[in-house]
Amino acid sequence: MGNVEFAYPGFLYGLILIPLMVAWYLWKGKKGTAALRLSGFENIDQRIRSARVWLRHSLFALRLLVVALITIGLARPQSSNRWEQVTTEGIDIIMCMDVSGSMRAMDFRPNRLEAAKSVGIEFVNARQDDRFGLVVFAGESFTQCPLTTDRAVVINFLKGIEFGVIEDGTAIGMGLATAVNRIKDSKARSKVIILLTDGVNNRGDVGPVTAAEIAASFGIRVYTIGVGSHGNAPIPVQDAFGRTLTRNMPVEIDEEVLQRIAATTGGNYFRATDNNKLREIYQQIDRMEKTRLDVKQFSRKKEEYFPFLLAALLLLLCEILLRYTVFRTIP
Repeated sequence: MGNVEFAYPGFLYGLILIPLMVAWYLWKGKKGTAALRLSGFENIDQRIRSARVWLRHSLFALRLLVVALITIGLARPQSSNRWEQVTTEGIDIIMCMDVSGSMRAMDFRPNRLEAAKSVGIEFVNARQDDRFGLVVFAGESFTQCPLTTDRAVVINFLKGIEFGVIEDGTAIGMGLATAVNRIKDSKARSKVIILLTDGVNNRGDVGPVTAAEIAASFGIRVYTIGVGSHGNAPIPVQDAFGRTLTRNMPVEIDEEVLQRIAATTGGNYFRATDNNKLREIYQQIDRMEKTRLDVKQFSRKKEEYFPFLLAALLLLLCEILLRYTVFRTIP
């Protein structure tokens, strides 16, 4: 059973009853056996010394064992030498998402933003015990959802992301700085930001690399994802008459900066060229974070009282059976 602890050790004082019961049994035995000699009972000594008579004391021994086992069972013994390999939970993740106009491009189905939202929701649902937050950016940035364990709230905020709520542009540095500000004071074992963008930093007062250095100083790991196919991508635009037209626009992702952000913070850079590739990237990030924390061992206590109570019940039944069968005719 290994190392054993008792949940209610006070019950073990009940074992004091054992010597008291023995003393009472010996006192009762002496009191009930007076020396008496009668003629005609010459063979009584042989009967008294018969094996069955001496074995009658086994009934009392069984009773003592029953009391001892019940007392130990009530104290609730628990073994603590059972070690298991588990994944440590408590990862805080901020999803930092680009909502600039270029995310309307239709090289993803139905467009880049909707694809990012859909895959992001799958990612949140797959991680049951982590806290999530959401930051969006275009020409500016703001926190869409603070860190929370309520996945339903995060998913609703993800679904609610739309174009046009922020002045257009691509402020990657500001988006990352806002995400860092939201997660920097976290007490989680692992702090992660997933930065998704399809462009080049062209707005904001904080540079992307500067924001990455700030993240690194707080022990925050940043995974960067560049979304967009190679070459040109179709994007809907409106003409002077308000009609929606589709034009091919060049795909411009500052991969060098995204790689520097990831390298500075100990993260990784990924390039997503379609929906399936984006989904694979999130799955890879999911595996990487689990691998980083799947190293902790802990001791789990296990209740061990049942064998004691079961043994007590079986011995009690054995005593009753012997008392009314084998030793029924012996006083």
